[in-house]
Amino acid sequence: MLTFLAKGLWRDRSRSLFPFLTVAIGVSLVVLLDNYLRGVTDGMFNTTASFICGHLRVATRAYDKAGTDASNELALLGVDSLEEVLRRDFPGITWTPRITFGGLLDVPDSTGNTRVQAPAAGMAVDLSSSSPELRILRLQRSLASGHLPTAPDEILLSDDFARRLGIGPGDKVTLISSTMNGSMATWNFTLSGTVRFGVTAMDRAAMIADIRGVQQALDMPDAATAIFGFMPGAGYDDKRATQLAARFNRSSDMTGGDMTQLSSIGIVSQAGQGGTRDRVPSLPDTGPLDRSTTGAPSADDYAPEMETLRTARGLGSLFDIVRGATALVVSIFVTAMAVVLWNAGLMGSLRRYGEIGVRLAMGESKGRVYRSLIAEAFLVGLAGSAIGTAVGLGVSFYLQEVGFNISGMLPNATMAIDDVIRARIAPSSVFVGFVPGLLSTFLGAAISGLGVHKRQTAMLTKELGS
Repeated sequence: MLTFLAKGLWRDRSRSLFPFLTVAIGVSLVVLLDNYLRGVTDGMFNTTASFICGHLRVATRAYDKAGTDASNELALLGVDSLEEVLRRDFPGITWTPRITFGGLLDVPDSTGNTRVQAPAAGMAVDLSSSSPELRILRLQRSLASGHLPTAPDEILLSDDFARRLGIGPGDKVTLISSTMNGSMATWNFTLSGTVRFGVTAMDRAAMIADIRGVQQALDMPDAATAIFGFMPGAGYDDKRATQLAARFNRSSDMTGGDMTQLSSIGIVSQAGQGGTRDRVPSLPDTGPLDRSTTGAPSADDYAPEMETLRTARGLGSLFDIVRGATALVVSIFVTAMAVVLWNAGLMGSLRRYGEIGVRLAMGESKGRVYRSLIAEAFLVGLAGSAIGTAVGLGVSFYLQEVGFNISGMLPNATMAIDDVIRARIAPSSVFVGFVPGLLSTFLGAAISGLGVHKRQTAMLTKELGS
């Protein structure tokens, strides 16, 4: 029976083409929208994790409390020991220390005097050949000129930044910044190459340096702003990240910052190097970090604390808003498409009112006519949903691999957003449009076809004569 109906639909395009096109277009748009929004959302959070805060971040409690006013005066000490402990107790996570800093880049002329100066946003990472940072920051494929640093005194600059300064690989620059202890620091670097990340906020004034050189320049031996953790595979898993952070922080709280106890359970406090820090930095006007009456940070404030991507820098609310908005937009679009396809099924059955009467007049049973209408709707919905899903996945695959550049729309962006927007195909992409397309077409025909059972055979002659 299905083969017979399929041949009829193929030969009589007037009753199948419009419903088929409606289903195919609607399903393809739903699939494309779902993959596009997923790609944009994941791209934003993956870029933020790669450049800003990682999937997990271990920093001092004082640094986390200071928020956007935090500086390297609140940096972690004993980074090598802490990193070793993290790798041992949290296997499967890639741990890497970083130093974030700001400063002024001074470019000298041929006589050694200042030719041009510009503020730079610096990031110091491990740039050894075996470092995971080369993959995380996409340095190899982002290289625009020159080569990656091979010595502690070599740096990378964003290509746009280097062009504005009028320098290229091999030129000398001087970094003017402040040390971990708050004094002025000046250090000479050699530009080894330039990079183009494709992230407007990074390409504007980024400086990438080897962490060994910056530790010397900023007087930060065995210190770092934070240790970043990156999850393997598909990326950030909020549930697992929350569990790991809770485990780390609970153990840290139990020890009270004691070096011996922290070592025994696998968490080393930087305050353990002598019990307390030999410096108490000045803090921003955000209130005391300690509950004591002194107003200065205590040893506990310098104990390590782990944050997740969701909790770092207030990204949790943004995370929820974006995810919720994405789900809402897709739900509204799917609902609207289902209503349109339902209505298409109703209209298709009404246009065939006369045909149904003739079939009944020729002696065909109402049940058989009703079943044939449903079967035809099922075939149209199946074919339209399959073709629409294939088209939507095809366009999504193109956007996933190639994407389209929106850098012209983000000239003053401050968030870490990729200039190239990409879609992302997920297993659910196959069903998000296919199931609503098939069900709405089927249900539309099933409901409209109920009118067949209301037809009175005695009225057929009058209806057909009119």
